[in-house]
Amino acid sequence: MCSVILLRRPGHAWPLIVAANRDEMNNRPWLPPARHWPDRPEVVAGKDELADGSWCGLNDTGVLAAVLNREGSLGPAAGKRSRGELVLEALDHADAPVEALSDLDTRAYRPFNLLLADNRDAWLLEHTGEAGRNRVRVTPIPEGVSMITARGLNAADCPRTRRYRPLFAAAPAPDPETDHWAEWEMLLASRVSGAGDNPREAMCIVTPQGFETTSSSLIALPAMDRAGVLPRWRFAAGRPDEAPFLDVDLGRGFGPISPTV
Repeated sequence: MCSVILLRRPGHAWPLIVAANRDEMNNRPWLPPARHWPDRPEVVAGKDELADGSWCGLNDTGVLAAVLNREGSLGPAAGKRSRGELVLEALDHADAPVEALSDLDTRAYRPFNLLLADNRDAWLLEHTGEAGRNRVRVTPIPEGVSMITARGLNAADCPRTRRYRPLFAAAPAPDPETDHWAEWEMLLASRVSGAGDNPREAMCIVTPQGFETTSSSLIALPAMDRAGVLPRWRFAAGRPDEAPFLDVDLGRGFGPISPTV
């Protein structure tokens, strides 16, 4: 069960801040965010070496995509495509990723929550696995602080959301201008559970079975009128209570960020 926290502030110099923890079996191989795909030179994303997809990425036009498994659907399944393909497919559609994926035939995938966002809009595309529904449910994400887990957007029945969404909302927001990220980094590293002694309801998960938080991200997108200002991506290449957050080299390609979603 991964977690994504969004702060949407239309009109702000940094209208989108995203924090994300990836929770996975710790023996599943992966690579940190970079331009891994020669046929997709405009994409910076983490790479899942098992399925060649990604869990979170950003393209040069400022579209961000992240995928989370729905509850009870961890891992691949015979006859199903990798959900990590969806991140790359979304980032291929610089002009209109929501429109491109809204007609997706969900029968090809195990259930997922897919975040698509830029500096103007943010959307959640959900494949819940419910019988008789073969298309994603598209929901706009409101302004302010929202949280996505395996149970969906701002899910009242998710102990992690109930505990941590108010904490992120109350904490000072990251400030890319002054390079201040500390409070959100600390929350991403928290092993305090939202459900008693259940470690899977903490932000930073550690279990005896090897299922744990394997990496963490903080991403900030600048407003579209800020010429020359690039996005920021800070990445912890391991559990965020152990690994430091370091800047991802976004490298060549980034131009003026404009609304695309």
